Amino acid sequence: MPILFSLITIGLMVFAVVDIIRRDDSDVRYLPRIVWLLLVILLPLLGSVLWFALGRVYPEGGIRLPRRRPKPSRQQAPAAPAMPIDTRTTEQQIADLDREIEEWRLREEIEKRKKEHGGSSSGPETQEG
Repeated sequence: MPILFSLITIGLMVFAVVDIIRRDDSDVRYLPRIVWLLLVILLPLLGSVLWFALGRVYPEGGIRLPRRRPKPSRQQAPAAPAMPIDTRTTEQQIADLDREIEEWRLREEIEKRKKEHGGSSSGPETQEG
């Protein structure tokens, strides 16, 4: 565990030193850059934390993390069609369902009667031949 803490401290110090060196004098606050460098080198953890908390100027929008840009595709896929929105009221929907149920019941009854009449040979369809 102490090795991990040391590695993190050294990494933070190196990052802070590189950041201080790359900054313009106008982007450094409260102390000159050379003083910040000495502070970070002599007190790595405290100096680095102070540098990132107080010493550097951040943009107005805060810290900006790099964003991954989507790979440009040669052909844009067509957008999926939007789902239709049902604007009927609940009562209208129930009435439509009742009509559908009645329609299915009537169709079943018609099929049942066709089977009953189709089985008997005394129907008017068989006498014409």
